Amino acid sequence: MIITTRKLGVKGFDADYNINWNWSPARFYEAAVRNEGAEIAKGGALVVKTGKHTGRSATDKFVVRDEVTEDKVWWDATDHISPEQFDALREDFEDHMQGLTLYGQDTFGGADLEHRLPVQIITEYAWHGLFVHHLLRQPTAEELKTYQAEYTIINLPSFRANPAKHGVRSETVIAVNMKDKVVLIGGTSYAGETKKSVFSIMNYLLPEKRVMPMHCSVNVDDNDNGAIFFGLSGTGKTTLSANPDRTLVGDDEHGWSENGLFNFEGGCYAKMINLSAEAEPEIYATSKMWGTVLENVVMNPETREFDFADDTLAVNSRGAYDLTAIPNASPTGRCGQPKNLVMLTADAFGVLPPISKLTPLQAMYHFLSGYTAKVAGTEKGVVEPTATFSACFGAPFMPRHPAIYGELLRDLVAEHDVQCWLVNTGWTAGPYGVGHRMPIKATRTMLNAALDGSINKGEFRKDENFGVMVPTAIAGVDSNLLNPRSTWADKEAYDAQAQKLVAMFIDNFAKFESRVTADVKAAAPKAA
Repeated sequence: MIITTRKLGVKGFDADYNINWNWSPARFYEAAVRNEGAEIAKGGALVVKTGKHTGRSATDKFVVRDEVTEDKVWWDATDHISPEQFDALREDFEDHMQGLTLYGQDTFGGADLEHRLPVQIITEYAWHGLFVHHLLRQPTAEELKTYQAEYTIINLPSFRANPAKHGVRSETVIAVNMKDKVVLIGGTSYAGETKKSVFSIMNYLLPEKRVMPMHCSVNVDDNDNGAIFFGLSGTGKTTLSANPDRTLVGDDEHGWSENGLFNFEGGCYAKMINLSAEAEPEIYATSKMWGTVLENVVMNPETREFDFADDTLAVNSRGAYDLTAIPNASPTGRCGQPKNLVMLTADAFGVLPPISKLTPLQAMYHFLSGYTAKVAGTEKGVVEPTATFSACFGAPFMPRHPAIYGELLRDLVAEHDVQCWLVNTGWTAGPYGVGHRMPIKATRTMLNAALDGSINKGEFRKDENFGVMVPTAIAGVDSNLLNPRSTWADKEAYDAQAQKLVAMFIDNFAKFESRVTADVKAAAPKAA
């Protein structure tokens, strides 16, 4: 039923709009196929194309700079527009909504009942509505009776921004107004912008409640001991957190409160490129399920079967599905306090140990650094490994200064006596092109030893470059692997490469030094 009498309750959006509220997935399916060119694949998944935008439009995101955000947002890394420019954008959005058939949903960001965020989301596309239904958490029928949204997100792909009028860079816009509690998204069909906007809001709000927002995976053992997995793309965050002996709480965005860990989402948004039943059977299975939304996956028009290796439409092809589609997933999206925290890095220089223990101060240092490395050949002109640093392992979604999140992480780690680990899933026996990738079996064995505590029964040595503590032996792991220098044929080349990486860390951290204490600076790797 189309409801035209319910007001959005948002400044500047006072008219009656044609909004279909809180539809079921089946109704979204029907409208997406009938009106939006969506197709149904073998097995029942909904297949859509997003057009030219197949990923986030990072340079088109803006936060309104006003008296509310002036002293809270890290403007060095955040683009802004003025309140007047946002008002002009809002007026044009309101005009554009007239006559459109829209889809509205009352949702929650966050599974923690004390810290979740009520967000009403208005989409122009029915398939975006299905995406939202999967990726955010749905109120119960009883909760809907008293539901009151705190924030509103309006996503209109057919809207075109005016750079001269709205203060933006292109016809695409993601504009966040923290004072008026509204986000306006236009000019892109990539559905991920909506969920990332929810995360950005929560990442802004939660630190003031002493709740840590995190771009990470979380799993938990049978004793309710959680484990946090940080890591940038390509480090193995999703793969390594999917452990058949542990329950998956979530694979992307979480909070850490006085109640424990909690998932921000109600579903998963997995990469589909080169997906195989052998490497990722659980995710592969979702591609054959009714309900899954598949973005930019190439499908045979006759057989309706997929070619996951075909990147004609996008390298960043994606699948969105409810978390219940994954076996061994937590039904609540919550668990107790963490016992272990793992920072994953794919060090293509072949320098970092495969696993090492961090102090709380070292954990803060490496969290702020957010290091991994791109390998040669991944981008034009890259002929040797290239260091990549993304503060908090998710800088684009962290509106405040990284030191705010780093200090909170340090304090929570100390308060709950969490064991912190730096795990290198990258290269050993030399850099990329000389050495080889860390064996996944060895990484899993090392991680299991850390998570079950058996690693602490052995001896540790201090790494001469990074000052972290490295185990000297782990059952089932070649001891030579634990000392990266010993795996290199040319020891002097290792020493030179290690100092080169140390210098990269030091150079990158310079931008944080004015915001951290002397003891955090002392946790930095040491130049020779």
